[in-house]
Amino acid sequence: MTMHNGEIAIVGAAETTRIGTVPDMSAIELHAEAALNALADAGLHPDDVDGIASTLPSVEDVSHYLGLTPRWFDGTMVGGCTPLVQVRHAAAAISAGAAEVVLITHGESGRSRVGAPAWTRAPSSLQGQFELPFGALAPHSTFTLPALRFLHDRGMTVEALAEPVVAQREWAAMNSRAARRTPIDIDGVMAAPMITYPFTRDMCCVVTDGGGALVMMSAQRAADIEASDKVVYLHGSGEAMDSPLISQMPDPGSFQAFRNSSAAAFRSAGISHRDVDHLMIYDAFAHVPLYGLEDLGFVGRGESAAFIQEGHTKPGGSLPMNTNGGGMAYTHTGMYGMFAIQEAVRQLRGQAEAQVPGVTTSFVQGVGMFFCAAAALVLSNQRTF
Repeated sequence: MTMHNGEIAIVGAAETTRIGTVPDMSAIELHAEAALNALADAGLHPDDVDGIASTLPSVEDVSHYLGLTPRWFDGTMVGGCTPLVQVRHAAAAISAGAAEVVLITHGESGRSRVGAPAWTRAPSSLQGQFELPFGALAPHSTFTLPALRFLHDRGMTVEALAEPVVAQREWAAMNSRAARRTPIDIDGVMAAPMITYPFTRDMCCVVTDGGGALVMMSAQRAADIEASDKVVYLHGSGEAMDSPLISQMPDPGSFQAFRNSSAAAFRSAGISHRDVDHLMIYDAFAHVPLYGLEDLGFVGRGESAAFIQEGHTKPGGSLPMNTNGGGMAYTHTGMYGMFAIQEAVRQLRGQAEAQVPGVTTSFVQGVGMFFCAAAALVLSNQRTF
């Protein structure tokens, strides 16, 4: 069995009942509720699970809380793209026979901070030695350098960062669970309070509580379960890593790990860009979708902002992107990757609130840390192309 080409399936996918502000639930409770919702979506029980992937809290804590005794587990932690990496690792485990039913969970009390770990970087770490002393303390202050380099190298103005915000609000307006649903224009984005130059408030992600989970198994086994009509298949994937230091990126105006992980996903799926009819690009900040469109090869260098402005990624466009509103408008608990996968699954099942007609292939791209890790998935509602 291969881990690609439709041989591995996502049979359960669900988020927590509430996202946004959930002050009465801890991070581990959010993991658990999402897990039980995803298992119910698949028509399965915790006793059916023999593999688990999770992080923050640790995979052993989440597994114990759910009463599992898995024979395979993955506690990978590489920031926001972690769930994408774990989907890839789970697919490899299933294809190798290391597990049959894998549960991947995510839960964060990003807003309420109930049971949430403190954000720290050890003084002895690379960041602690070489970036934190200079004020690079969090994403909104660390992403500024590459965003400005990206704009400078392409002769773009700061208004280019407003284009993804405007486009994604159009999708969020149709999503009843989105945190920011009010439509906005370029002037409105630019007039919002400045967080750290060049990012205004609306160019930054929302801060929320919530969780999500996935259930995976072989496509052969998936054909026999009760939820077989909702199966989504993995056709390709990729993962890559770059420097954990922004100052050491080979080119701050382009993300090498985006290029490498997406190329691996396209290659393993055996598809081209024209085969993709739905795109999810991690968007903790407004520059990341611009990087994504260019580094993934959907547009040429310097063409990303114009591509969005022309309406290609908006409702009715040729490449619908971030159709739940993304991290800047839908939800962002601290690590957003799970929610990007969830929206891809909804679109492929025909269950999204802002449903795109005729979606068969979704490409999901995630970033981890502050431009350190990346992962990509090619998902489809067709087992074979």
